[in-house]
Amino acid sequence: MEYSEEEMIQNMKDAGCNDACIQEFLEEYRQGAQKKCDMVLSRHRRELLEQLHQEQKKIDCLDYLSYQIQRNRKGNG
Repeated sequence: MEYSEEEMIQNMKDAGCNDACIQEFLEEYRQGAQKKCDMVLSRHRRELLEQLHQEQKKIDCLDYLSYQIQRNRKGNG
């Protein structure tokens, strides 16, 4: 069973790809440029991973703030 373009588009949308990314991928896919397709997907993956790291830093900041508040309460309590 072949993976249709509609399924690819939906998968890319589910992965957060914007229209420009999807169009770039489809153009390369239709030309049979597998390496370029891989590059498009890899680039988007790197962008997602960077966003994940940025969000993790924010969570770490909140965790540190919570830790400091708890520590201050124990010291003043």
